[in-house]
Amino acid sequence: MKSLVLLLLGLGLASFSSSAQIAAPASPVPATAAAPRNVSPAEFDKLRGGTNTVVLDVRTPVEYAEGHLPDAKLLDYRSANFAAEVAKLDKSKTYLVHCAAGGRSAKACTKMISLGFTNVVNLDGGLGAWTDAGKPLVK
Repeated sequence: MKSLVLLLLGLGLASFSSSAQIAAPASPVPATAAAPRNVSPAEFDKLRGGTNTVVLDVRTPVEYAEGHLPDAKLLDYRSANFAAEVAKLDKSKTYLVHCAAGGRSAKACTKMISLGFTNVVNLDGGLGAWTDAGKPLVK
Protein backbone atom coordinates (compact mmCIF):
# COMPACT_ATOMS: atom_id res chain seq x y z
CA MET A 1 0.00 0.00 0.00
CA LYS A 2 2.80 2.37 0.95
CA SER A 3 4.52 1.53 -2.36
CA LEU A 4 1.34 2.27 -4.29
CA VAL A 5 0.97 5.68 -2.62
CA LEU A 6 4.59 6.54 -3.37
CA LEU A 7 4.19 5.40 -6.97
CA LEU A 8 1.06 7.52 -7.46
CA LEU A 9 2.69 10.50 -5.78
CA GLY A 10 5.74 10.12 -8.01
CA LEU A 11 3.61 9.92 -11.15
CA GLY A 12 1.65 13.00 -10.08
CA LEU A 13 4.83 15.03 -9.54
CA ALA A 14 6.30 13.87 -12.84
CA SER A 15 3.11 14.85 -14.64
CA PHE A 16 3.04 18.27 -12.93
CA SER A 17 6.68 19.08 -13.67
CA SER A 18 6.41 18.06 -17.32
CA SER A 19 3.28 20.18 -17.83
CA ALA A 20 5.09 23.17 -16.36
CA GLN A 21 7.84 22.72 -18.94
CA ILE A 22 5.34 22.65 -21.81
CA ALA A 23 4.06 26.14 -21.07
CA ALA A 24 3.37 28.43 -24.01
CA PRO A 25 6.29 30.57 -25.12
CA ALA A 26 6.42 34.00 -23.55
CA SER A 27 5.08 36.77 -25.73
CA PRO A 28 7.49 39.58 -26.55
CA VAL A 29 7.40 42.60 -24.29
CA PRO A 30 5.89 45.54 -26.18
CA ALA A 31 8.25 48.41 -26.88
CA THR A 32 7.74 51.52 -24.79
CA ALA A 33 8.33 55.11 -25.85
CA ALA A 34 11.74 56.48 -25.05
CA ALA A 35 11.98 58.84 -22.13
CA PRO A 36 13.44 62.27 -22.70
CA ARG A 37 17.07 62.70 -21.79
CA ASN A 38 17.54 65.12 -18.88
CA VAL A 39 20.77 67.09 -19.05
CA SER A 40 22.60 69.70 -17.00
CA PRO A 41 22.90 73.32 -18.15
CA ALA A 42 26.51 72.67 -19.24
CA GLU A 43 25.46 69.70 -21.41
CA PHE A 44 22.43 71.59 -22.76
CA ASP A 45 24.71 74.49 -23.73
CA LYS A 46 27.09 72.13 -25.59
CA LEU A 47 24.18 70.56 -27.47
CA ARG A 48 22.95 73.99 -28.62
CA GLY A 49 25.90 74.16 -30.98
CA GLY A 50 24.62 71.25 -33.06
CA THR A 51 23.60 71.88 -36.65
CA ASN A 52 20.39 69.86 -36.42
CA THR A 53 19.15 71.22 -33.08
CA VAL A 54 16.30 73.52 -32.12
CA VAL A 55 16.05 75.19 -28.71
CA LEU A 56 12.40 75.07 -27.73
CA ASP A 57 11.13 77.35 -24.93
CA VAL A 58 7.78 76.08 -23.67
CA ARG A 59 7.06 78.94 -21.26
CA THR A 60 4.42 81.63 -21.75
CA PRO A 61 5.01 84.65 -24.04
CA VAL A 62 5.26 86.88 -20.93
CA GLU A 63 7.98 84.66 -19.43
CA TYR A 64 9.79 84.52 -22.76
CA ALA A 65 9.80 88.34 -23.03
CA GLU A 66 11.44 88.59 -19.59
CA GLY A 67 14.47 86.67 -20.87
CA HIS A 68 15.15 83.62 -23.00
CA LEU A 69 17.97 81.55 -24.42
CA PRO A 70 19.61 82.86 -27.58
CA ASP A 71 17.83 81.53 -30.70
CA ALA A 72 15.08 79.86 -28.68
CA LYS A 73 11.78 79.20 -30.44
CA LEU A 74 8.72 79.93 -28.27
CA LEU A 75 6.00 77.29 -28.15
CA ASP A 76 3.80 77.78 -25.06
CA TYR A 77 3.04 74.42 -23.42
CA ARG A 78 -0.10 75.88 -21.84
CA SER A 79 -1.59 77.09 -25.13
CA ALA A 80 -4.65 75.27 -26.47
CA ASN A 81 -2.87 74.48 -29.74
CA PHE A 82 0.41 73.18 -28.29
CA ALA A 83 0.02 69.61 -29.62
CA ALA A 84 -1.03 70.85 -33.07
CA GLU A 85 1.97 73.19 -33.26
CA VAL A 86 4.38 70.49 -32.07
CA ALA A 87 3.02 68.10 -34.71
CA LYS A 88 4.14 70.60 -37.39
CA LEU A 89 7.80 70.44 -36.27
CA ASP A 90 10.46 68.49 -38.16
CA LYS A 91 10.86 65.14 -36.40
CA SER A 92 14.35 64.64 -37.81
CA LYS A 93 15.75 67.43 -35.64
CA THR A 94 16.96 67.30 -32.04
CA TYR A 95 14.84 69.43 -29.73
CA LEU A 96 16.40 70.99 -26.65
CA VAL A 97 13.39 71.80 -24.49
CA HIS A 98 13.22 74.03 -21.43
CA CYS A 99 10.81 75.97 -19.24
CA ALA A 100 11.26 77.89 -15.99
CA ALA A 101 11.93 75.01 -13.58
CA GLY A 102 11.69 71.79 -15.58
CA GLY A 103 8.10 70.66 -15.00
CA ARG A 104 6.43 71.93 -18.18
CA SER A 105 9.40 71.00 -20.33
CA ALA A 106 9.34 67.43 -19.00
CA LYS A 107 5.64 67.21 -19.90
CA ALA A 108 6.29 68.80 -23.29
CA CYS A 109 9.04 66.24 -23.98
CA THR A 110 6.70 63.40 -23.06
CA LYS A 111 4.06 64.82 -25.41
CA MET A 112 6.61 65.16 -28.21
CA ILE A 113 7.73 61.56 -27.78
CA SER A 114 4.09 60.42 -27.92
CA LEU A 115 3.83 62.26 -31.25
CA GLY A 116 6.79 60.38 -32.70
CA PHE A 117 9.77 62.60 -31.89
CA THR A 118 12.88 60.59 -31.06
CA ASN A 119 15.51 63.23 -30.28
CA VAL A 120 14.16 65.19 -27.33
CA VAL A 121 16.36 66.61 -24.56
CA ASN A 122 15.07 68.27 -21.38
CA LEU A 123 17.01 70.93 -19.46
CA ASP A 124 17.07 69.58 -15.91
CA GLY A 125 16.04 72.39 -13.54
CA GLY A 126 14.89 74.63 -16.38
CA LEU A 127 15.87 78.24 -16.87
CA GLY A 128 16.49 78.60 -13.13
CA ALA A 129 19.30 76.05 -13.31
CA TRP A 130 20.55 77.70 -16.51
CA THR A 131 20.90 81.14 -14.90
CA ASP A 132 22.30 79.65 -11.66
CA ALA A 133 25.05 78.15 -13.83
CA GLY A 134 25.87 81.65 -15.14
CA LYS A 135 24.60 80.98 -18.65
CA PRO A 136 23.43 83.89 -20.85
CA LEU A 137 19.89 85.10 -21.52
CA VAL A 138 18.58 87.44 -24.20
CA LYS A 139 16.30 90.19 -22.87
